[in-house]
Amino acid sequence: MLAILTTTGRVLWRHWPALMAWYLAGVLVHYGVTEIAGFIGASSATLGFLVLPIAILARLVSLVAMFLVLRDGLRNLQEVAPLPESPVERRRTFLSALLAGILPFFAVYWAQGLLGEDVRAYSLRALEVRNGIVWTASVNGEPPVSSDDTVLNLPINVWTIAIIVLAFAGRWAWSKWSPKLAAWLSPVAVYFEVVWVFFSVMVLGDIFDAIKAWVDSRAAMAYLETVREGILDAVAPLRWLWEGIGWVLSEAGPVLLAPLAWLTIAGVVFGQAIVAEKLRVESELVSRFRQHTEAIPNPLVRRLRDLGDELGARFRPIGRALLLMWRAGPLLVASYALLYVAVKALESVLGFGVTRLIGPQDYVFWAVAAPLVSLVPLLLIEPLRIAVISGAYDATLGRLRRRQQARPDASASTEAEAEMRAVADAAGLLPSSVDAVAAAVVSAPPRDAVGGQGSNSNLTNEPPAR
Repeated sequence: MLAILTTTGRVLWRHWPALMAWYLAGVLVHYGVTEIAGFIGASSATLGFLVLPIAILARLVSLVAMFLVLRDGLRNLQEVAPLPESPVERRRTFLSALLAGILPFFAVYWAQGLLGEDVRAYSLRALEVRNGIVWTASVNGEPPVSSDDTVLNLPINVWTIAIIVLAFAGRWAWSKWSPKLAAWLSPVAVYFEVVWVFFSVMVLGDIFDAIKAWVDSRAAMAYLETVREGILDAVAPLRWLWEGIGWVLSEAGPVLLAPLAWLTIAGVVFGQAIVAEKLRVESELVSRFRQHTEAIPNPLVRRLRDLGDELGARFRPIGRALLLMWRAGPLLVASYALLYVAVKALESVLGFGVTRLIGPQDYVFWAVAAPLVSLVPLLLIEPLRIAVISGAYDATLGRLRRRQQARPDASASTEAEAEMRAVADAAGLLPSSVDAVAAAVVSAPPRDAVGGQGSNSNLTNEPPAR
């Protein structure tokens, strides 16, 4: 916990103005785009939902920027993957972190109800505009305005599926041919990624709700509920156990899952730097192995394999982050969770204090001032929260490096190999792959040198020997 607190204090001291600026920018853009989406959604829900993901993307961009702003203050991460000096490399790092963070961010955003809040804010604005359209049409004696494809009536039809397919295809094309495409197309690739994830979440949510409603209406479910209640009534201790487990899951579950979920997002964002800087040789070794051991002449099979790789790439960063937390040990993760909960509790205390400081006011005052007053605690706490999450990630990375360097077995005989194992651990490789990559990197022959820098130098970010 001391390492987390030290890193948190250091990065906050250096970067708190930038953190507040990025968070405020994300909030303002998010609010403005949501209003625009609601205005458009009053006439077309499909077009409105094509704009709404940009509002969520604004929150994600500000989040990724807040994490990357702190990167130079994370000492363990800096030793493993130093911050690129070239502006081009920094932009590339930001883009890769942004693309990798979209899927886990949407998962957390949806699980915490933030996506539902955005949809409600959008629908309120859309209904306000929609009522104006209906009222104007009735006053002018025009025919009744159709309610199809408006506000929240997003139809699941060929056009909705086509949007998902085309957005995913556009994102796949960018990942396949990005070196040959213009750099200004990168925001389009980010938008495609957000759109297909957002529409997939909305469509799958509607499908699961329909399935759940159908299952709940079946007579078999009512019978099973009756049987369950009969068993619990007959065995009182079993009911106590059942209700106790339900209470623990409902109360302790969100407290523990929220910090772990945000640490996973931090692991995805920072993990892109580690993968990009430290595992290029591993990728080359794997690609060479595949080229020598398999040949797929069928173009259809090759495209299907590319599609599978593209889908799998969405989940590999999440897996790396989860493995990093698993290898860090329960004590460090529990200490971080405690700090995270304390920060969220401080947010509630600040909100209470601000309202008491202002004192009782009339309804008109609070109708105008409530959004600004509620923003004050968030503006103070969000930089602290991001700093705590970043400090926890750096502490877990440091724990892995120290553990690998202290390994007593003979396979970690050199400092370079031990460092490589720590790096591969942080990137989420399995233990067998870690040993293979470390041995290959440390014993890489001179002929692997590219551009005057060998494989080992690429992976340890050391200058070539003069």
